Amino acid sequence: MPQSLLAFDYGTQNIGVASGQSLTQSCSELPALKARDGIPNWDDVGKLLQEWQPDLVLVGLPLNMDDSESELSTRARKFGNRLHGRFGVQVQMVDERLSTFAAKEEAAERGHKGNYGQAPIDSIAARLILESWFNQHG
Repeated sequence: MPQSLLAFDYGTQNIGVASGQSLTQSCSELPALKARDGIPNWDDVGKLLQEWQPDLVLVGLPLNMDDSESELSTRARKFGNRLHGRFGVQVQMVDERLSTFAAKEEAAERGHKGNYGQAPIDSIAARLILESWFNQHG
């Protein structure tokens, strides 16, 4: 069965968003959500989920290179738990090591200066998370 997916790159100031379709394995970046100390406007999140109606929601899990978790990992897990609790969506955490680094490189290649005001780094990272999930789940 084809699946519709949304991916989130959790951050304390911005939360990147991307949508994808498993049948075509296509992904597209969506506008990032603003967050205040890691907390998004939940009404905006609800509107996104209502619009896209994903079968599965992916949340990037920022692990350290030695597989240990950081404070941001804990906060990303909490964000995923809240998505599931508030909206009843199926949530899967996805290892996102190096996605932000790769997103910054891609933004630079697109001609962006690399700061958050000019480059959609968070949503590029969300798209990369989604692409890596497709690569692992065929």
